[in-house]
Amino acid sequence: MIESGLNLPERTMKPRESGLTILIDNGAPLNLFMDTVNSSSGYIDFVKFGWGTSLITPLLEQKIEALQEIDINFFFGGTLFEKYLSQGKTEMYFNLCKRFHCSYVEISNGTITIPNSEKAKFIKDFSSEFVVFSEVGNKDNFRADNQDSLEWIESIHEDLEAGANKVITEARESGTSGICLENGEIRSDIFEEILGSGIPIDKLIFEAPNTKMQTFFIKYFGQDVNLANIALSDVISLETLRLGLRSDTFNFHL
Repeated sequence: MIESGLNLPERTMKPRESGLTILIDNGAPLNLFMDTVNSSSGYIDFVKFGWGTSLITPLLEQKIEALQEIDINFFFGGTLFEKYLSQGKTEMYFNLCKRFHCSYVEISNGTITIPNSEKAKFIKDFSSEFVVFSEVGNKDNFRADNQDSLEWIESIHEDLEAGANKVITEARESGTSGICLENGEIRSDIFEEILGSGIPIDKLIFEAPNTKMQTFFIKYFGQDVNLANIALSDVISLETLRLGLRSDTFNFHL
């Protein structure tokens, strides 16, 4: 960032535990991916290879090597873990992550129906070898709408106690499920319970795939809130939101 003379909020520097920006790669072409991460590496903390795209993304190894060279961490989407779990092959998933030298894994139960207590056992197992990001919330709208705020808070606490480094709040890449209603509005009952729960905000990562959601979380938690499912094209625009350089957050830091 250039010296502007403006009074702007301070951002924690990498490596950081708060203010994380986690991009989602849905199989972007190699040159687009490389241009994005190389030109904006100071603003990117992680890249998530979404869903099961890591299994079929051409030149995945080159992408990972590029991230390692510029100190950007990566992990595979939680849906891939769930696919292995659904076939009773979690040991194979463990070995896959080891083969690609993953330091981080995502453990979720947003697609398959298993109790959170069972998910917590996998968190404990994987945390012996990896830094674990867990995820709370359902991808299916019907299931998500019927998951109450108390269950969310209990699941977050259970995941952290099992060894999760941080807990991701589900919103999907569309921002229409999990902590969101189908119309994209934040579920106020869940959000208010999180606010009053005493859970440290730096232990949470909010999926926020669009400007409306990014603005919402920055408004409540400030520039150093952890945000995920950020599109490759939104790296710079998100940073301007964090710094109050867009109209959406212009008055947040005055």
